[in-house]
Amino acid sequence: MATAAEEILVGERLVRVSSPDKPYFPERGLTKLDVVRYFLAVGDGILRALRDRPTMLERWPRGVFEGATIATRQTNRGDAFYQKRLPAGAPEWVRTAHITFPSGRTADEVAPSELAVVIWAANLGTLRFHPWPVTAADVERPDQLRIDLDPAPGVDFAQVVPVAREVRAFLAELGLTGYPKTTGGRGLHIYLSIEPRWSFGDCRRAVLALGREMQRRLPELVTTTWWREQRDKPVFVDYNQMARDHTVTSAYSIRPTPAALVSAPLDWSELDQVRPEDFDVLSVPARFAERGDPHAGLDGDRHSLEPLLELADREGLEAPPER
Repeated sequence: MATAAEEILVGERLVRVSSPDKPYFPERGLTKLDVVRYFLAVGDGILRALRDRPTMLERWPRGVFEGATIATRQTNRGDAFYQKRLPAGAPEWVRTAHITFPSGRTADEVAPSELAVVIWAANLGTLRFHPWPVTAADVERPDQLRIDLDPAPGVDFAQVVPVAREVRAFLAELGLTGYPKTTGGRGLHIYLSIEPRWSFGDCRRAVLALGREMQRRLPELVTTTWWREQRDKPVFVDYNQMARDHTVTSAYSIRPTPAALVSAPLDWSELDQVRPEDFDVLSVPARFAERGDPHAGLDGDRHSLEPLLELADREGLEAPPER
């Protein structure tokens, strides 16, 4: 028999949570309501990651169970799916951003403006949020640069850490400040707040220039070779994550695997001590309550991309094609 729905007050909104006892991570004993409570506990952090950004929802309405699959453009079938457009029946207070995909098609995508939107999306089964690096105020000019350090199959998180440290050192040389987070898997993301003055192509050029510098500094660890079968180094600097409609998992999103790991913002001082599996739906709320959000600084000063673009100019780098 289905459990009665609950109504939760989130700010000024009453948000309905249907089937609160539905198993979402059965191996951890976590229900839909546990997931909702998790997002409430890290509310300031996840809202900082999503606020006013066009955001694709990754919905797992049946929870995460053995054999569960996500629908792709090729299969169009699965137990979970990506939602790029505002779902039917959304409350009137769920704001959107009008975006244009590389194909030329357009959509009104959820752009969370308050925590109640996150909780409403969680009730729909959303575990991972995929925000664009732009805001609804200007969907053509990114205000975040996102550096994705993507490990090759079989490469451990520990091999990604020295690359992240070298990225930090290089950015500091340019007067830039980056903020790291785990992906929920073996990789790392580094975010920079930037002035919304440059195009997606400029941002890809900037990340490619940074990646080439990392190749020079760490030739045994880093590659910027796009084609996977041609990569011969452990860590790929994925510059194409700055292409239009390419997104990375937001901070505080939940990875849809049995362990319910979380994409966790970090302090740089933690990199050598932590592992991705340290951060899950059960451990992160207490960490957040004690330490706050390590990415709070992203709300501060915005950087210029000019130092990285000047490097790209010196290297003769053009904007990589969107793939």
